[in-house]
Amino acid sequence: MDKITEENKKLLDGLLNDCKSNLRHVNEDLIRKSFDLCYESHKNHFRASGESYFYHPIAVAKIVASEIPLDDVSVIAALLHDVVEDTEISLDFIKDQFGKEVAEIVNGVTKITGVFKGHEITQAENYRKLLLSMVEDVRVILVKFADRLHNMRTLQYVSPDKQRRIAKETLEIYAPFAHRFGLGRVKWELEDLAFKYLNKAAYDDLAKKLKNKRKERESYIAKFIKPIEEKLISHNLKFEIGGRPKHLYSIYRKMIKQNLSFEKIFDLLAVRIILESDDQNDCYYVLGVTNQQYTPIPDRFKDYISIPKKNNYQSIHNTVISSEGKLVEVQIRTRKMHEIAEKGVAAHWKYKENLFSSDADLEDWVNWIRDIFENASKDEATEEILASFKLNLYQDEIYVFTPKGDLRRLPVGSTPVDFAFDIHSNIGSRCIGAKVNGRIVPLDTNLQSGDQVDIITSKNQHPSKSWLEFVQTHKAKSNIRKFINKEESRLVESGKEIWEKKLKKYKLVFNSEDINKLIRKLKYQNQEKFFAEIARNKVDLDGILNPEEEKVERISELGFDSFVETARTSAGDVIVEGQSTKIEHTFAKCCNPIPGDPIVGFITIGTGIKIHRRDCKNLLNTIKNGDNKLVPVDWPRSGSSRFVAGIAIRGEDKPGTLNEISHNITSFRNTNIKSVNITAFESMFDGAVTLYVENLEHLNRLIDRLKKIPGVYSVRRFDANA
Repeated sequence: MDKITEENKKLLDGLLNDCKSNLRHVNEDLIRKSFDLCYESHKNHFRASGESYFYHPIAVAKIVASEIPLDDVSVIAALLHDVVEDTEISLDFIKDQFGKEVAEIVNGVTKITGVFKGHEITQAENYRKLLLSMVEDVRVILVKFADRLHNMRTLQYVSPDKQRRIAKETLEIYAPFAHRFGLGRVKWELEDLAFKYLNKAAYDDLAKKLKNKRKERESYIAKFIKPIEEKLISHNLKFEIGGRPKHLYSIYRKMIKQNLSFEKIFDLLAVRIILESDDQNDCYYVLGVTNQQYTPIPDRFKDYISIPKKNNYQSIHNTVISSEGKLVEVQIRTRKMHEIAEKGVAAHWKYKENLFSSDADLEDWVNWIRDIFENASKDEATEEILASFKLNLYQDEIYVFTPKGDLRRLPVGSTPVDFAFDIHSNIGSRCIGAKVNGRIVPLDTNLQSGDQVDIITSKNQHPSKSWLEFVQTHKAKSNIRKFINKEESRLVESGKEIWEKKLKKYKLVFNSEDINKLIRKLKYQNQEKFFAEIARNKVDLDGILNPEEEKVERISELGFDSFVETARTSAGDVIVEGQSTKIEHTFAKCCNPIPGDPIVGFITIGTGIKIHRRDCKNLLNTIKNGDNKLVPVDWPRSGSSRFVAGIAIRGEDKPGTLNEISHNITSFRNTNIKSVNITAFESMFDGAVTLYVENLEHLNRLIDRLKKIPGVYSVRRFDANA
């Protein structure tokens, strides 16, 4: 083999080894084929450094295989990512030889590259979104990150002007976007390299200071760590402890933002304790150990374990004062928490990169993507994972502006209400009008690219259900529905209160099944709709629960008086002072006692003994006034020791109801029925059942039994006060 062939073999073997170490499936034949095509396509092209351009796609492929690993398709696409743009080879040829997926990724990377040519980057957020709008497969982004990372590593070979342009583009677009994807190490390297070319003097100064302080810093950290380490070892904890590395650009930004000198950046001295434990309580134990050794600063303590960040980042951040008076930041986390943080779940941009914090929709999307990456095991089918990554979220959009000129990206068909919610949920909720290009327009007006929108708000305004008919964005729909549901819940609760009061008034009992049957007959969708309409005063509960007298023959043909006469006659003469002799007596109309009621006799002049219930209020008042002429009385006992009682029952009229009621009565303690009278009206029934019971306990248990029959709304003892 000649020299170049030997070198190619070495490069290919190294790439294949990286693939085999990090990827689940490796199509070696296809990688070899793409490697050969890459070489043949670029062997006569040279980079600014003078080396063959062929080495660039090889380096990009190695990054995709080891630093940003996904699958062999991404590696193949990385090898070929510049072939279509720089040679005569067509995209159709790539598709034919390497498959549709590879062709789509190569095409996507080419399009993204074209987005930035000839454009001055004035607002990184807009271009970052534009980058997304061109992408249908997340692997396009990953290959582009690898491409940019290698370009930045070799940026020293291009002209100063090109260095600054590419560095600015990297710092404003690629680094923050890589951070959102959870590619923390890629983000740090991109930032530091961009910083190096955008402000070389500051970069060199910081690098020199860090280098000069390195031994001193390492010595200090080692001394600081020692007492903590000894304590943790004595308690048999397994852990890793050491200085936390800082990267130059983050130090520089903190100096600028806080107007501090290098020497005053306190978290240059930082320690991280990683516990080999799955018990997060161990983190708090270590916190206690740390605070015993050094004095903590309360206002710099952050507990992201009890209250994780939105992206699931968990760690304790504790700042203490060392024995020499220096501030040291101590991070405490488990190994699992550390792995999640290192993969990028810790989205620091929320509080360190607030330039982009308004992009909530993109954040939610990136968190979703990140979640798929982190929860996908190496054994999962790549095709299933990648199917979730198709990105169509930012297609067919319009660009509109705030009164201050800030650009907002919205779906085609969006209205001023969508725009208002995109600014802030409170602005959307209080929106009463809008000016588009200085003119007042209806809230359902379709916005066009280039429109400048000014929202008019009122503190008395609330979202309207009618807005759902024209809004387009998820954020607007979600907030409107949230308000409507909250209002609906309030109405439902109010309706339930009214319903319960009506049931209590008419002494009715409805279970959930009974209510469902009723609302079906009344043609309501569900209980919530029914109760809400009650609250809106659109349901005639009195008419439903207590029909007018002329519409129905009430409860029983016997009537109460007839029932009482039958019951008392069946029972026989009352027993006075234990004597079963006939003594003149009458029953008090004030309490109308019936067999089974606890009774007492009251001696009157001219009418003999008046029989009252023992709990009769009139009788109790008479006794209080000192007129105590009571005699003990009781109901006579028949041979069967049973007396006649009456039950009033009400419910839904349906086939088999009478049989079910009769069966439940007769099967309970062999209860005998004397008579049954049922009257049906408007799908309801009222009835009176006369039966023989042993005592009140027997009667009450039977009533409880009947209440459990489906469709029975109320059961009560048949008496004058019912």
